[in-house]
Amino acid sequence: MENRKPHLTGREGSPIDLKVAASWTKHYRDRHPGETISQFFGKEILEKILSQPGCLGIRFYYAYDEPRGGKKHLIIAGAMADGTDQIHTEAFEAEAAVAPGAAPLMGGPAPKIYTVGEMSTPCPGSPGCPTNVLTGTID
Repeated sequence: MENRKPHLTGREGSPIDLKVAASWTKHYRDRHPGETISQFFGKEILEKILSQPGCLGIRFYYAYDEPRGGKKHLIIAGAMADGTDQIHTEAFEAEAAVAPGAAPLMGGPAPKIYTVGEMSTPCPGSPGCPTNVLTGTID
């Protein structure tokens, strides 16, 4: 396995002025009228991913549930300091290739079980969608 140098710190991202954020979300809505403008993930899935050992943050992936068209989704995965996602990889599969209930291979630690999240609720279209300057429903 490649030994990558850490380059994520967990401090990525920064606050943004509400007027700037409202302007940016308006640009998106203007370019994509009638499309999903936000996704909501609950505290449980976020905390579950953020509490994974070595997790410094969450990476968001855009996705569609069909090859052509379909619904837009966000997929979330924990990310580690070296930039890798906390997902099941070939190395993970090899580590996890132990019969159920058996001890891990070579007496090592039990394999990691990473959570990847989906099932966020889109807005518009779901209960609890906000009315504010970011959604363009009030100025």
